[in-house]
Amino acid sequence: MSVPASKTASPVDSPRIPALSDFSVRLIAWQREHGRHDLPWQNTRDPYRIWLSEIMLQQTQVSTVIPYYARFLARFPDVAALAAAPADDVMTLWAGLGYYTRARNLHRCAQVVVEQHGGQFPNSVEALAELPGIGRSTAAAIASFAYGVRATILDGNVKRVLARVFGVEGFPGEKKVENGMWLLAESLLPVSASDDDISAYTQGLMDFGATLCARGKPDCVRCPFAADCVANVTGRQRELPAARPKKTVPTRRTWMLLLRDGDTVMLEKRPPSGIWGGLWSLPEAVDEAALKQLARDFGASDQVSPLAPLTHVFTHFKLDIEPRIAEFDRSSKHAAARDADTVWISLNELDAYGVPAPVRKLLEGLQGSLI
Repeated sequence: MSVPASKTASPVDSPRIPALSDFSVRLIAWQREHGRHDLPWQNTRDPYRIWLSEIMLQQTQVSTVIPYYARFLARFPDVAALAAAPADDVMTLWAGLGYYTRARNLHRCAQVVVEQHGGQFPNSVEALAELPGIGRSTAAAIASFAYGVRATILDGNVKRVLARVFGVEGFPGEKKVENGMWLLAESLLPVSASDDDISAYTQGLMDFGATLCARGKPDCVRCPFAADCVANVTGRQRELPAARPKKTVPTRRTWMLLLRDGDTVMLEKRPPSGIWGGLWSLPEAVDEAALKQLARDFGASDQVSPLAPLTHVFTHFKLDIEPRIAEFDRSSKHAAARDADTVWISLNELDAYGVPAPVRKLLEGLQGSLI
């Protein structure tokens, strides 16, 4: 089968796409028959619930998000409840979901909606995109699902679909390529559609990329665009979209102090910004000598012993963690406990604190010996 002339790869800053003028019609039909319809945040026009799900779903799988979404709604049933909540409560519920800047922005966004918008989310993409933590694509998703606004999304799944179907060359994270994809995505929007059609189209883009046009094994046999898809016709499913240019992932190293007093350990609150911002973690040092001094400052005994190291992988770097355990000298405990940024807890209280995943893993692994 030859590729239609109009479907050959073209510069992404001026895409040519007349061959699939019925793209939205096909996608809507596919979504209604084969898409997802029973996710917890579907079948609602409540912008709060839609916004909450969209933020949680950023770079996170649906199966991971579902229990977090349920717990958040149980604790914060509306935007006013979330806005009024202590930051610690928000971070504790978010702990383990990762990308903690999302949680801080989520809390701040709720406060802005209450303080500046009377507790009502704006109904335009432009106004939504001005809120903390809401970018252009997320704003379009909220506006589409909550208000039926004709606006396109462009998340990772959509970029993959567009790159394959239309033969878009280049890494989608590159600005020029992404700008071209925005133009392409906007040109594909249903021209005349009901609110339900707009929602079905937006959901269809998400579902199609997540379930059918998947990263590893796209199901081209069941694809409604198989006969027109550049990647399928030319056998380039593994090549499109282009992979991120390879670069060396830097490795950082940190030393963590596990300070023990009987059946309790000490946690220290991290600064509000940066890695694990606002979470409770173990005190850190830049090297072995600094950690020993830190241990003395917190009132540890002279003996500091190594524990098995572990590595945690972030998006842009790897973190090698060197944990050290020390016994607390009770005579100085009250001095350390007076610090508002430290707390002594037993390990069965971990769920009451927002603790980073690798720190939780370390503490849970030692639970038998610490209690």
